Amino acid sequence: MSDFIDIAKDFEPIGLKEMEGVKLMDRTDTKFTFLYDQLKSILAEIKPFYKVLTIENKNLFSYKTLYYDTIDMMLYKIHHSGRLNRYKIRHRAYVETNTAFLEVKFKNNKGRTIKERIKDAKAPLNWNEEEREFLTDKLPFDPISLKPVIWVNYSRMTLVSKTGAERVTLDFNLNFVCDDKEKQFNNLVIAEVKQDKRQKSEFISALKKYRIKEGSLSKYCLGVALIKEVKFNNFKEKIQSIIKIINYGNVIASK
Repeated sequence: MSDFIDIAKDFEPIGLKEMEGVKLMDRTDTKFTFLYDQLKSILAEIKPFYKVLTIENKNLFSYKTLYYDTIDMMLYKIHHSGRLNRYKIRHRAYVETNTAFLEVKFKNNKGRTIKERIKDAKAPLNWNEEEREFLTDKLPFDPISLKPVIWVNYSRMTLVSKTGAERVTLDFNLNFVCDDKEKQFNNLVIAEVKQDKRQKSEFISALKKYRIKEGSLSKYCLGVALIKEVKFNNFKEKIQSIIKIINYGNVIASK
């Protein structure tokens, strides 16, 4: 971890205000999953092309996210069936900056992800009037049916392209908590390339050199599939691929 932090500090920094132009609340997403041990080499290779989000000399930040779904897990099932025009509802807290939002993510049938949010200090277990109005306006169903399902917590580093409208998020130290069950994956990286439209990415080019292929599973669906007793047949291949990465990392660590 210390080597990774040292390399990250070598990147040119960028602050939150400078990132205003690359919020990308309406975007395309490209996901990758790979071994944490590969991250150091990848970062060293892409350093000339990206800046790193830096706040008070820190570039590694903790995220705590509570996801909501209906009692019958409708949102998970829609994702599992492969349908587009699908939603995720979550409360996300940015620990170091002491800010939090209630968010609605919508992936439409054109493959674009649209995110809308309101400031919300604490993860609600029941909706207040403002939250209910926000969700009612953004969702095609009654938000009263939504219940807390799973906590997804992790560490994140954010890179911003020097040449185009592109951000790269690198998530690791994944922790899933649901009721009295918990799973922790320290040797897995979930990377997401967020762009205004699909275009050349130095990060993706670097991953190709390491034979890391596009493909992942949302952190919400991964956590639910691993912890809750739900159907995950359509995710089986992706989950097996992720578990293979995790197990390979465990073998390396034990040597």
